[in-house]
Amino acid sequence: MNVAYVYPWDVVGDPSAPDRLAALGVDAIALAASYHSTRAATPYHPSHRVLDVPYPALYLPVRPSAWSRLVPAAPTWTPADAYLQARDALKTAGLQVHAWTVLTHNSHLGAANPDLVVRNAFGDPYPYALCPAHEDVLDYCDRLVREILTVASPDGLILEACGPMGFGHQSVHEKTSGADWTAVDSDLLSLCFCATCAPRYPEPTRARVRAALDRTLPTTPGFTTIEEALESLADEVRATRVALSASLRRRLLTTARDIAPDVPITLHANPDPWATGAFAALPDGDPAADVLVANCWSDPAQDAARLTHLTTLSTPNQRVGAYVLALPPRPADPSVLANHLSTYAKAGATDFHLYHAGLASPQRLTALTEALTHLT
Repeated sequence: MNVAYVYPWDVVGDPSAPDRLAALGVDAIALAASYHSTRAATPYHPSHRVLDVPYPALYLPVRPSAWSRLVPAAPTWTPADAYLQARDALKTAGLQVHAWTVLTHNSHLGAANPDLVVRNAFGDPYPYALCPAHEDVLDYCDRLVREILTVASPDGLILEACGPMGFGHQSVHEKTSGADWTAVDSDLLSLCFCATCAPRYPEPTRARVRAALDRTLPTTPGFTTIEEALESLADEVRATRVALSASLRRRLLTTARDIAPDVPITLHANPDPWATGAFAALPDGDPAADVLVANCWSDPAQDAARLTHLTTLSTPNQRVGAYVLALPPRPADPSVLANHLSTYAKAGATDFHLYHAGLASPQRLTALTEALTHLT
């Protein structure tokens, strides 16, 4: 299955959008139902070219009775029912519509509820990152899935950020690169020490993480893995982290099956047990999902290795998808894109999730269409 990702505002107000998207040769559209803040180009829209989305929002009518402590915000830059309007237009063009649902990545709710966000070993909060160790966060994600399945009636459900977010985040005027933190440092800075997470780790964990980051450990500071940095603490810390994603995922999968048992569920997943962010840790797989999708935005060889690993974790009835970037730094070249798709198919991908059909230039959409044609 080929799935193109778009925002509701790419479709609402643009009568040409459904046919343009159908012409790509995709089977379905991943339409954002709940999404974080962004600044987006809209190169095709008849009314605007750049849209500022200052806070995360739900693109369905926000019904007060459906929520508890955490209530999603409604958009002001597009209609409150933008998802429903876009869904109906896309389905008229013969496309399936899957609800692209971002879960724990929410700066609006995190800023308003600082007790529920990820905090690093120094106590610094990450307001964009709701920590799933908190029952209020689990409840919010559960209610979000319930509401989307009930009100949006999607043909499929796509779960993104189904676990804790970490240090990495494209923030406004990001100013962290000069610290020269390594990949291991980023993993250490992604460990959450909020009031709920901290007691779950072995007692010396916080001090060990801080010492590793400050290069004050008696051992060599040149760690190549987070396991080296944590030493004997690694197994228990890793198990605690994996359990955070697993508990949220299992709750949401159970809820989704109860409400809409025939709606296929796609997980944005990463086989790395230390993974945080949009592609949550899934080191043991999960047979309850229908599709497991791996990020394929880096070096194609590394992407293929990640896909192969995810394939080994899948069941015979599961499909594995590649989340393919059609934006810079990828070239608008159909032969290059076709080569990437072929590489991912050989690594086990049966589905291609294409990012992003609303942000890509006409040249990029043409290249993507030709690449898909070559693949078949």
